Amino acid sequence: MSSTELPSVLAATVTPRVGTVRVAEGERLRSVGLPGITLTVRSRPPAREGLPPALYVHGLGGSSQNWSALMLQLDGLVDGEALDLPGFGDSPPPDDGDYSVTGHARAVIRYLDAARGPVHLFGNSLGGAVATRVAAVRPDLVRTLTLVSPALPEIRVQRTAWPTALLAVPGVAGLFTRLTKDWNAEQRVRGVTALCYGDPGRVTPDGFREAVEEMERRLALPYFWDAMTRSARGIVNAYTLGGQHGLWRQAERVLAPTLLVYGGRDQLVGYRMARRAARAFRDGRLLSLPEAGHVAMMEYPETVAMAFRELLAESTESTSSAVTGAGS
Repeated sequence: MSSTELPSVLAATVTPRVGTVRVAEGERLRSVGLPGITLTVRSRPPAREGLPPALYVHGLGGSSQNWSALMLQLDGLVDGEALDLPGFGDSPPPDDGDYSVTGHARAVIRYLDAARGPVHLFGNSLGGAVATRVAAVRPDLVRTLTLVSPALPEIRVQRTAWPTALLAVPGVAGLFTRLTKDWNAEQRVRGVTALCYGDPGRVTPDGFREAVEEMERRLALPYFWDAMTRSARGIVNAYTLGGQHGLWRQAERVLAPTLLVYGGRDQLVGYRMARRAARAFRDGRLLSLPEAGHVAMMEYPETVAMAFRELLAESTESTSSAVTGAGS
């Protein structure tokens, strides 16, 4: 039986903490229990009371740590939280084993309904597809939407993205695990960095060491490959959906002002999709970063933060104008 055919791992039967999860200076972690899921949430104490809330959603194989640099840049502007999707980071698997884009979106919605209310929503890669679905089906929960290399359907998928897509094929994950059983965590991190960064040299020695430590921790989790393969299958399945459930159709339904961030060196999401995305979202604006890869919020957090500040200022001004016009 391949890892993609394993029965779902119940959250109640798994001890998610195999090793210590890194918490950067100024950050804190907490666990939130919700119906069918338990989510780990990373946050920074708000600089002051009354800041608008923000929520960050990571991509396939990522975690809330992917947003630490951007959260720090936006400290004092928003009250930010980043969650670990079920089965990733420090969150145990969902009780129902549902790793589809809809399943992840449902987890985000449950958290927002229970704890946060309307937020400035951020998503990267898989998290971008999830955030798009949340914004489309629950516009009341999203003030603005910021998508970094969102995993929206492409007709011609880049060749460098095929290994990720192949994880969704039954048996491939088990084969890959056997073929790479001798790879250590450092080798795996080098491969991921080369794939996700426009310039891997931007990763500092401390950042690389911390990524290796996190990889070692994740590889020891009993459900690591199951979460990866089922989530990869969820992306592929979402690409094939048509009608009102299709991600491009849902992008057209998003009402929130939207910032789209695309990297010219992205090997997983085609840079050519940037303009299509800008046309699809009715209130979209595009930030193109020619030197960035798949994780611009980690590579160029200052630039992404500046673009979000402009988005926030524009949306605030627009709201104020609408209120003024309604009262005149």
